[in-house]
Parts: sequence; structure tokens; C-alpha cells
Amino acid sequence: MAQSKPIRPIAIVVEDDDIQREMLTMLLEDNNFDVLQCEDAETAALAVKARHPSLIVTDISLVGKMNGVDLAHFAQQQNAGIRIIVISGRPLPRPLPPGARFIIKPVYPTALLAEAAQ
Repeated sequence: MAQSKPIRPIAIVVEDDDIQREMLTMLLEDNNFDVLQCEDAETAALAVKARHPSLIVTDISLVGKMNGVDLAHFAQQQNAGIRIIVISGRPLPRPLPPGARFIIKPVYPTALLAEAAQ
């Protein structure tokens, strides 16, 4: 009889910088998340609808028409219980949805994981 694989929460990492996206992905995978990588908010929005993640980690500045704050609002409309972490080296262009967290770059792994666990 085959053993079933434990169910891991799904996270979406949205970052247009390949190296930063990979680093965030490895950090979350090492801490028991299944991670979907997106380089723009439009692709991430489709993934939110299709995969129902428990966590989104997104940069503010992204390629495409949506930024990370727009994505945060969209994701919360789709799933009020989703954890959202927005990261950037710049100030927020507008307020985040209630419960979303903002981390200023550089992102320290312990800070990100603490926010992801809440």
C-alpha cells in the first residue's frame, strides 16, 4: 500500500526578478509550502482563481498592468482568508487590504517566515 504524500499549503510567489523569485521559492519550499512562481500579477491572478493558495508573496513593482497591491486586493476578494505579504524597497502606492502585511526589502528569511506562519 502506497503512503500518501502530506498535503502542503500552496503559496504563490510573484516577482519579476528571477533570482529573487527563486530565493523566495526555495525558502518557502524548505518550510513545507508547494510554490507556484509567477513573474507578473495577471498570471498570479489566474493562479489564485485556479489553485486557491493559502499565501501570496508579491513584490509591488511588476511587469504588466497590475502591481502587487492590485494583486493583493484581487486575491483577498477571491479568498478573504488568504495570507498576503507584499514586499518592496519603495513605499506603498496605496493601502493594502485588511490583514495584508508589508515587508521592506531586503527581506530577511525569519521575518518572511514569521509573517507566512500567522
